[in-house]
Formats: sequence, C-alpha cells, structure tokens
Amino acid sequence: MISNIQKFRKQLAAKELSLGAGITLNDPVVVEALSEVVDFVWIDTEHTPMGIETLLGQLIAARAGGVPALVRIPGSDLNVLKRILDTGAEGIIVPQVRTAEEVQAIVNACRYTPMGNRGWGPRRPSNYGRLSQAEIVQGSNEELFVAVQIENKDGLKNIDDILKVKHLDSLVVGPYDLSASLGVPGQVEHPTVREAIEVILEKAHAAGLPVGFGDEADAQSTLSWAKMGADWVQCGCDFAYMLNNVSGIISQVRKNL
Repeated sequence: MISNIQKFRKQLAAKELSLGAGITLNDPVVVEALSEVVDFVWIDTEHTPMGIETLLGQLIAARAGGVPALVRIPGSDLNVLKRILDTGAEGIIVPQVRTAEEVQAIVNACRYTPMGNRGWGPRRPSNYGRLSQAEIVQGSNEELFVAVQIENKDGLKNIDDILKVKHLDSLVVGPYDLSASLGVPGQVEHPTVREAIEVILEKAHAAGLPVGFGDEADAQSTLSWAKMGADWVQCGCDFAYMLNNVSGIISQVRKNL
C-alpha cells in the first residue's frame, strides 16, 4: 500500500534537493491541487486541529495525486503514532525528540518484528486485507520513512547517540524552536543557531542520513538552507501561499490605481 514514498527516497539517494509543501488546512483539495507542483507534502497534525478522519482524506488525496506524504505527528506518544501509521502514512516526522532512548522507542513502534515491535492491525496499509502479512511487513519495514526533529538543546546535545539508532531515516531541523531553545528566539540567522545547524548537518551526513528542514514560505530562506546542505525542505505551508499571493496581487493593484 505504500506507493509514493519510493520517489522521495530515490530523490534523496540521488542527492537531489526535495521541496515540499506544508499542509495545515483540512480540505483534501489542497493536497490534490499541490500534488503536481511539489516533491512531497508535509501534513501537520502537531500545530493544527486536524483529526484522524481528516488525515485519512489527506492521505487518500496524496495517494491519488502521486505525491509522497509525510505526517508530522503531535509528539512521541506511541498510541497516537500507531493510529497514524495504520491510517496509511508513508512517512512520519516526530517533533521535539530529546534522547536516543525516545528515538529508539519511536523506531521500534514503526517497524514490525524482527526490526521492531509495531502492533499488528493495518487497514489501509494492508490494502484492506488484500496483501499478505509477509508483504505488509516487508513493505512497511523497508519503505516507511521515519524522521525525527532536532529542535531543542537536549536533542542537539544527544545527537551522537540519536544517530546510532538503527532504521532511522532522517533528521529534521526545526530552526525556530531550536533558536528559542538556544536562547535567541526567532533569530535563525544568529551565529549560535547557525553553528548548531551546521553540527546537525555535518554529523547526520557523516552517519549517512539526509537532513530535512521545516521552513517558511520564502524562496531566499529555502535557498539558504539548501546552500548549507539541506537535503529536503518544507517550503512554508498552504495558508501562507494563499496570503502571500493575495497580498501581492492587492498591493500591486492599489499601487497602480
């Protein structure tokens, strides 16, 4: 049932920058509309009121649009993670991780035995019972994309141990939360923040893991992370695209009246 995440994996393996859109609005039409433009969608259930039923619609739209879908879950609660996986997420992003033990528990919950201890109960991932257990286990263990966010000083301090966790697929930098944790909230250009991000990039790449970024809807910002070494970037989100565009149109019209 995991059908599009291979595109994302192949792009990362080829060292091609992957650019995606954040999804925060509930209407799956947004995913459908963006699917031909972006390399992936980052469906955010951490900072939105989006529930599991709405998420299901987003995942169906992503599959129909042929776009890889990564779901940022609210935290490392394994009960929440289980429901999101069995709803058919092709990849997950877990925010605010702090220790290797926490990351190990997340990875274990995402992989079936013998790679982990994920509970059995796939619905969409089994293609509604059409796939055999062996096919589901192999597909999920090999293809499900598991990423964790380094966005606080504890995660930064423990990055060497976190990178030793097997079957972890990527780290993700949360620049704004990281800046706040480092005592300079919102100052993502601050030398302390930049130095921390460089450490994350260097250590993750040395361990063979790609690094993603959660970013704002700004081309120059995304280019900045790309030049630092980002492998994949969420370039802002749906409501920002809408507001930026309409603000520009209205401003241009008023200036030329």
